[in-house]
Amino acid sequence: MEGVDRSQLLKGLLDIIVLRVLETADGYGYEILHRLRAAGFDELGDASVYGTLRRLYRAGYLSTYVQPSDAGPHRKYYALTEPGTKYLRQMQDAWVDVSDKMQALFDTPRPGTPE
Repeated sequence: MEGVDRSQLLKGLLDIIVLRVLETADGYGYEILHRLRAAGFDELGDASVYGTLRRLYRAGYLSTYVQPSDAGPHRKYYALTEPGTKYLRQMQDAWVDVSDKMQALFDTPRPGTPE
């Protein structure tokens, strides 16, 4: 979307975006960034994503474990916890609610425009 700064909108959605990516499979930082970018979230900054991972871990929504890597140092993997799954479901419900309300607003004709 050229000309639109989506950063503030995405900032508010970063928890649900990261949790959803980790619901499909555990991942380490760089790999999570790659999956987010493959999903179209190119504008998410590395620091924002790593900060979100740390915050979600501290909140108990993610756990971590270390795996050896053939290509350098060991990697810290993040995994969704049971509380993280519950939080993701709550966030998904909230997203659907807000999305439905926004769509209703967008579907409301503007005064003076044909329906």
